[in-house]
Amino acid sequence: MAHILTTNQTAKYTVTELAKTLGHSGGAVGNACETLVARGEAARVGAKPRMYRATPGTAAAARRALPPQPPPHPTPPAPTCASAAPTPPPGGRPQPITRPNGQQYHPRALAELQDVEALRKLREAGVAVLLYGPPGTGKTSLIEAAFPDLITVAGDGDTTVGDLIGEYTQDEHGGYEFIYGPLVTAMREGKALLLDDATLISPKVLAALYPAMDGRRQIQVKAHKGETITAASGFYVIAGHNPGVHGAVLTEALASRFSVQIQVGSDYDLAAALKINRTAVRIARHLATSQQAGDVGWAPQLRELIAFQKIADVLGPDAAFANLVGIAPLEDRDTVAGIVTKATGRPASALALGRQL
Repeated sequence: MAHILTTNQTAKYTVTELAKTLGHSGGAVGNACETLVARGEAARVGAKPRMYRATPGTAAAARRALPPQPPPHPTPPAPTCASAAPTPPPGGRPQPITRPNGQQYHPRALAELQDVEALRKLREAGVAVLLYGPPGTGKTSLIEAAFPDLITVAGDGDTTVGDLIGEYTQDEHGGYEFIYGPLVTAMREGKALLLDDATLISPKVLAALYPAMDGRRQIQVKAHKGETITAASGFYVIAGHNPGVHGAVLTEALASRFSVQIQVGSDYDLAAALKINRTAVRIARHLATSQQAGDVGWAPQLRELIAFQKIADVLGPDAAFANLVGIAPLEDRDTVAGIVTKATGRPASALALGRQL
């Protein structure tokens, strides 16, 4: 994120713009922006919408970031949404599923099925699903693995009805044309629609979606001559909710539209199986237990552990542990530093530049 802000020192970016560029959920990006602000490595400008720009400290944050990874190797076309989940080899784990970005998703258990298979069956039955849990636990990864035809809306407090349904946009000739939004596209083409961070979207905006999810399966596009859009077969809505994100509110109206609500936490056994540093996994488990007990407000999720291993491979484990301390919220940083120090046997503090060489 720091790299994006430093690309143009005077530019201002909304959470939605950053989320679309980075390919992460709006809630996770918003939290990361606030962390940069707390460190003096970014500045918040404006409130509606929240916008961020670089500060003199942003460049240093960008230099500490992991160098960009090479693009993934081409992968075979993803299976259609109706295809079955991969069959596990005899006596072994199920095969990972390649997501659209080339990264692999490792299926987990859900109601005595593989999670991707369970979600596909629920789609076939027309049962809407809400996945909830902290950012970085794999909610979006699971949904992308289950539905290769997915269309995603990165929700935040600035999402409008026009962002969902569509709005008039000026064309190259100076006139205006109506451009349909992701909801209409998903309805017309019979695709799956993910409302990522749905609980950050205003209830008044979400109300425009509800007629498409009930028995009517229709919406009216009032801004475009009152046109009626009817959902094609296969249209399906699934949502993600990060309960700990500031401003996320699961209203009764929204909850009632999702008959199945699934809690998603980090799979620390998977982290160990992926050969992530054992001490880092042990620290994450410890912090997760402390978080459940209310002794600390933050714990590394699978996303942070995967990043930890990449950083350790590039800069070494000491730098990766220091970064783990540095990404913790300010109010939890001393606690995290103490746990890391005890686990590694070496003093730990946030990753920072040293003396001039």
